[in-house]
Amino acid sequence: MNRQITAVIFDLDGTLLNTLEDLTSSVNHVMALHSFPSHTKEEVRNMVGNGVYVLFEQAVPQGKKNPDYDICIQEFQTYYATHMQEKTAPFPGILSLLAKLAEEKYALAVVSNKFDAAVKSLCRDYFTPYIQTAIGESPKTARKPAPDTVFAAMEQLHVTKEQCIYVGDSEVDIATAQNAGIPCISVDWGFKTRNFLSQHGAASIVSSTEELLKCIQSFSFNTTS
Repeated sequence: MNRQITAVIFDLDGTLLNTLEDLTSSVNHVMALHSFPSHTKEEVRNMVGNGVYVLFEQAVPQGKKNPDYDICIQEFQTYYATHMQEKTAPFPGILSLLAKLAEEKYALAVVSNKFDAAVKSLCRDYFTPYIQTAIGESPKTARKPAPDTVFAAMEQLHVTKEQCIYVGDSEVDIATAQNAGIPCISVDWGFKTRNFLSQHGAASIVSSTEELLKCIQSFSFNTTS
């Protein structure tokens, strides 16, 4: 049975927004507070994707065993909340892409492992009126690669998984889409390289928003039911 995509669910960091500079400076702010070693952008790039708790498992010496682990996460969230738009910006072509998709009546959502308040704030400030629902990490919803946030977005968009496609930039996103039972388009302008994405099972990889738009517009898949 041929299924036509009518809804697009996006990852946020590395897919729609280039957040690496502000993430790095916020992590290093916390490191400095505790006299811990700082991290380069490339190190932080390799740490992000699985949420703030996993980020600080890697950023803080001894990870969860460090007695300051929990307070570091709280300090990061507080600092990042007021510094997350200093150098962050949409990747080139993203606003035009979202405008075109909205014009073509696609339902649009964001699901992220970034903490929920930051996800909602960033999407409101950068992507109004295009993104209809934005969901981040919270105690009530399992983080990606669990499909829970994707299913929550589908419910809020009033669509089924047969109508959805997922767009992300990491192996976490590939696994999330697989767990949700929906196809995934991977972008190579984010936190992971094209080769890395290929090695982690990416079925479709695009290098520009123009290519992404064409892929979404033409995407259909066959299933038996």
